[in-house]
Amino acid sequence: MNTSAMRAIVFEQFGDPAEVLQVREVPQPEPGPGQVLVRMLASPIGPADFLTVRGEYGHRPKLPATPGTEGVGIVEAGRGLLGRLRVGSRVAVLNETGGNWQEKVVVSALRVVPISRHVTDGQAATFFVNPATAFIMTRLVLSVPPGAWLLQTAAGSALGRMVIRLGRHFDFRTINVVRRRQQAEELLQAGGDAAIATESESIEDRVRALTNGEGVPFALDAVGGATGSAVARSLARGGRLLVYGTLANEPLSLPSPMLFLGAKRIEGFWLSEWANRQSILTMMRLFRRIHELMARGVLSTDIGPVFPLDEIKAAVRQASTPGRHGKILLRMNSAS
Repeated sequence: MNTSAMRAIVFEQFGDPAEVLQVREVPQPEPGPGQVLVRMLASPIGPADFLTVRGEYGHRPKLPATPGTEGVGIVEAGRGLLGRLRVGSRVAVLNETGGNWQEKVVVSALRVVPISRHVTDGQAATFFVNPATAFIMTRLVLSVPPGAWLLQTAAGSALGRMVIRLGRHFDFRTINVVRRRQQAEELLQAGGDAAIATESESIEDRVRALTNGEGVPFALDAVGGATGSAVARSLARGGRLLVYGTLANEPLSLPSPMLFLGAKRIEGFWLSEWANRQSILTMMRLFRRIHELMARGVLSTDIGPVFPLDEIKAAVRQASTPGRHGKILLRMNSAS
């Protein structure tokens, strides 16, 4: 391989990630005005990456394409004042349209965040999507006050566990919906105030019991279908539900009077759309806050196995295994 080429994960058609992803040699990119060249160290494999490769995400990339929206790396070159200031820094890398699953990547200097030595590569690689989504939904969009109940589905996910820790940190209470009783017990031990196992109990009945029949003022749903609909029916008068995922791939089913008679609100949340509406100053403040909470362990991510770039097929198979624990990472380069 010559010095102007590098390895990248590429897909030329949409489909099963374990089938269509492959390692290719591609030209090394060069930064343009206001951009930085980052030597990638690691990048996580997440649900959005799978949806992108299958062609089912909110945007379909032009093929051939390289996945990967998050990651950590070292800035090797930059153009513009901010780009030059970032040279030599270890940074978290946000690449909204994908492209981080390669040895080097070019992004806007505004899309990299310097990371302190107190944050590991694994945590830095997962800096943006889950931590930012959990923090923004609970602290900036819903602004859940101390003592209030927040009901959430998919509570056993990495993001769900962050919401539980945010609740402990900011003194709001969480009701955590999962499928199995064993997982419900695990979330109680992890700091959840209450847990509902849908295999054996009703969401609505348990919420009524926990809230003296009033319902919850705040809720998060990543599932949809019957589970998300039960969460919506569990809202208190004036309650708000943020929908940020569709794991069941089924729509919510609700009677219209339920909304207007109780002045309830159901809203969608998508991180990239929210971020695009914010000022640079707002985003910089957000990144500093996330960094602080990550260093304290509030927004930390459980890291699972780490795979080299050449083992992409094994990595995506592991990442799609039901019941696995910890975020799967791709390792591109060493830090030295």
